[in-house]
Amino acid sequence: MPLYDYQCKDCSEGFEVRATIKEKIAGLSLVCPKCGSHEAKQLLTTAAMVHGGKELAPMVCGPNSGPGCCG
Repeated sequence: MPLYDYQCKDCSEGFEVRATIKEKIAGLSLVCPKCGSHEAKQLLTTAAMVHGGKELAPMVCGPNSGPGCCG
């Protein structure tokens, strides 16, 4: 199940939310664990790949990632 990283807009606390893609699309009810605010922004999430017991370089997709990144 994917983990999504968020940052509270009120107190700047960072927190993670574990949800299925279906739940994410339907809309998550976010609550900051520090201040209880429902206002948060999603941060860029990275994924690390493990192959043969060795961790490979993290995959980060962004505007300058180049061709073939993230589909």
